[in-house]
Amino acid sequence: MEQDTSPEFLDELLALEKRLIFPRFDNETAIALGMLLLSLARERTLPVVIDITRAGQQLFHAALPGSSADNDEWIKRKVATVMRFGHSSYYMGRSCAAKGVVFTERYLLDPMRYAPQGGSFPIILAGTGVVGAVSISGLPQAEDHALVVEALTRFLTENF
Repeated sequence: MEQDTSPEFLDELLALEKRLIFPRFDNETAIALGMLLLSLARERTLPVVIDITRAGQQLFHAALPGSSADNDEWIKRKVATVMRFGHSSYYMGRSCAAKGVVFTERYLLDPMRYAPQGGSFPIILAGTGVVGAVSISGLPQAEDHALVVEALTRFLTENF
Protein backbone atom coordinates (compact mmCIF):
# COMPACT_ATOMS: atom_id res chain seq x y z
CA MET A 1 0.00 0.00 0.00
CA GLU A 2 2.74 2.49 0.90
CA GLN A 3 4.06 2.79 -2.65
CA ASP A 4 0.65 2.68 -4.35
CA THR A 5 0.01 5.63 -6.63
CA SER A 6 -2.72 4.14 -8.80
CA PRO A 7 -5.73 6.30 -9.64
CA GLU A 8 -7.93 3.77 -7.82
CA PHE A 9 -5.87 4.07 -4.63
CA LEU A 10 -5.89 7.87 -4.77
CA ASP A 11 -9.67 7.78 -5.27
CA GLU A 12 -9.93 5.48 -2.26
CA LEU A 13 -7.98 7.98 -0.13
CA LEU A 14 -10.27 10.81 -1.23
CA ALA A 15 -13.36 8.67 -0.57
CA LEU A 16 -12.24 8.26 3.04
CA GLU A 17 -12.20 12.03 3.42
CA LYS A 18 -15.78 12.22 2.12
CA ARG A 19 -16.91 9.48 4.49
CA LEU A 20 -15.09 10.35 7.74
CA ILE A 21 -16.93 13.55 8.61
CA PHE A 22 -17.90 14.80 12.06
CA PRO A 23 -21.33 16.30 12.76
CA ARG A 24 -19.66 18.28 15.58
CA PHE A 25 -16.16 18.48 17.01
CA ASP A 26 -15.26 20.03 20.34
CA ASN A 27 -12.60 19.56 23.01
CA GLU A 28 -14.42 16.60 24.55
CA THR A 29 -14.66 14.93 21.13
CA ALA A 30 -10.92 15.40 20.66
CA ILE A 31 -10.15 13.89 24.06
CA ALA A 32 -12.43 10.89 23.47
CA LEU A 33 -10.91 10.27 20.02
CA GLY A 34 -7.43 10.69 21.45
CA MET A 35 -8.18 8.17 24.19
CA LEU A 36 -9.37 5.66 21.59
CA LEU A 37 -6.14 6.11 19.62
CA LEU A 38 -4.13 5.84 22.82
CA SER A 39 -5.93 2.61 23.73
CA LEU A 40 -5.31 1.09 20.29
CA ALA A 41 -1.64 2.08 20.36
CA ARG A 42 -1.12 0.72 23.88
CA GLU A 43 -2.84 -2.59 23.06
CA ARG A 44 -0.43 -3.02 20.15
CA THR A 45 2.61 -1.63 21.99
CA LEU A 46 3.19 0.93 19.25
CA PRO A 47 5.98 3.52 19.65
CA VAL A 48 3.89 6.45 18.44
CA VAL A 49 2.99 10.03 19.16
CA ILE A 50 -0.71 10.90 18.90
CA ASP A 51 -1.87 14.44 18.27
CA ILE A 52 -5.21 16.12 17.73
CA THR A 53 -5.25 19.78 16.76
CA ARG A 54 -8.20 22.07 15.99
CA ALA A 55 -7.85 25.62 14.68
CA GLY A 56 -4.19 25.74 15.70
CA GLN A 57 -4.82 24.55 19.26
CA GLN A 58 -3.44 21.20 20.39
CA LEU A 59 -6.36 19.45 22.11
CA PHE A 60 -4.76 16.04 22.69
CA HIS A 61 -1.17 14.84 22.68
CA ALA A 62 0.41 11.63 23.91
CA ALA A 63 3.88 10.17 23.39
CA LEU A 64 4.22 6.45 24.00
CA PRO A 65 7.41 4.59 24.92
CA GLY A 66 9.73 4.25 21.96
CA SER A 67 8.65 7.52 20.37
CA SER A 68 10.90 10.58 20.31
CA ALA A 69 10.90 14.33 19.83
CA ASP A 70 11.45 13.63 16.13
CA ASN A 71 7.91 12.24 15.99
CA ASP A 72 6.60 15.55 17.36
CA GLU A 73 8.39 17.38 14.55
CA TRP A 74 6.97 15.00 11.93
CA ILE A 75 3.48 15.65 13.30
CA LYS A 76 3.91 19.42 13.05
CA ARG A 77 4.94 19.07 9.42
CA LYS A 78 2.14 16.61 8.58
CA VAL A 79 -0.48 18.84 10.24
CA ALA A 80 0.80 21.84 8.30
CA THR A 81 0.30 19.83 5.10
CA VAL A 82 -3.28 18.89 6.02
CA MET A 83 -4.18 22.42 7.02
CA ARG A 84 -2.71 23.96 3.87
CA PHE A 85 -4.25 21.53 1.38
CA GLY A 86 -7.33 20.16 3.15
CA HIS A 87 -6.37 16.56 2.40
CA SER A 88 -4.62 13.84 4.33
CA SER A 89 -0.84 14.07 4.37
CA TYR A 90 -0.77 10.58 2.85
CA TYR A 91 -2.96 11.62 -0.07
CA MET A 92 -0.78 14.64 -0.75
CA GLY A 93 2.38 12.51 -0.86
CA ARG A 94 0.91 9.71 -2.94
CA SER A 95 -0.70 12.11 -5.42
CA CYS A 96 2.61 13.90 -5.99
CA ALA A 97 4.39 10.56 -6.36
CA ALA A 98 1.77 9.55 -8.96
CA LYS A 99 2.64 12.66 -10.96
CA GLY A 100 6.38 12.09 -10.53
CA VAL A 101 6.89 15.39 -8.75
CA VAL A 102 8.53 16.26 -5.44
CA PHE A 103 5.87 17.70 -3.13
CA THR A 104 7.94 20.54 -1.69
CA GLU A 105 9.26 21.53 -5.11
CA ARG A 106 5.84 21.32 -6.77
CA TYR A 107 4.28 23.67 -4.22
CA LEU A 108 7.43 25.68 -3.40
CA LEU A 109 7.32 24.70 0.26
CA ASP A 110 9.97 24.44 2.93
CA PRO A 111 10.53 20.70 3.63
CA MET A 112 11.26 21.58 7.26
CA ARG A 113 7.69 22.90 7.61
CA TYR A 114 5.67 20.47 5.47
CA ALA A 115 5.67 16.68 5.18
CA PRO A 116 3.56 14.72 2.70
CA GLN A 117 3.97 11.44 4.57
CA GLY A 118 1.07 9.41 5.90
CA GLY A 119 -0.30 9.87 9.37
CA SER A 120 -2.27 13.11 9.49
CA PHE A 121 -5.92 13.15 8.51
CA PRO A 122 -8.21 16.18 8.30
CA ILE A 123 -10.90 16.69 10.89
CA ILE A 124 -13.77 17.55 8.61
CA LEU A 125 -16.83 19.15 10.13
CA ALA A 126 -20.12 18.74 8.25
CA GLY A 127 -21.20 22.03 6.73
CA THR A 128 -17.89 23.69 7.55
CA GLY A 129 -14.94 21.73 6.13
CA VAL A 130 -11.50 21.10 7.57
CA VAL A 131 -11.11 22.43 11.11
CA GLY A 132 -8.09 20.46 12.29
CA ALA A 133 -6.12 17.25 12.05
CA VAL A 134 -5.70 13.96 13.87
CA SER A 135 -2.17 12.61 13.54
CA ILE A 136 0.09 9.68 14.32
CA SER A 137 3.86 9.45 13.94
CA GLY A 138 6.20 6.58 14.69
CA LEU A 139 5.30 3.84 12.22
CA PRO A 140 5.87 3.50 8.48
CA GLN A 141 3.67 6.10 6.79
CA ALA A 142 1.05 3.67 5.48
CA GLU A 143 0.65 2.22 8.98
CA ASP A 144 0.39 5.70 10.55
CA HIS A 145 -2.37 6.51 8.06
CA ALA A 146 -4.15 3.19 8.56
CA LEU A 147 -4.23 3.58 12.36
CA VAL A 148 -5.75 7.05 12.11
CA VAL A 149 -8.37 5.84 9.63
CA GLU A 150 -9.18 2.81 11.79
CA ALA A 151 -9.71 4.99 14.85
CA LEU A 152 -11.76 7.60 12.98
CA THR A 153 -13.98 4.93 11.43
CA ARG A 154 -14.58 3.25 14.77
CA PHE A 155 -15.10 6.51 16.64
CA LEU A 156 -17.59 7.94 14.16
CA THR A 157 -19.50 4.64 13.94
CA GLU A 158 -19.77 4.29 17.72
CA ASN A 159 -20.46 7.92 18.61
CA PHE A 160 -22.49 9.55 15.85
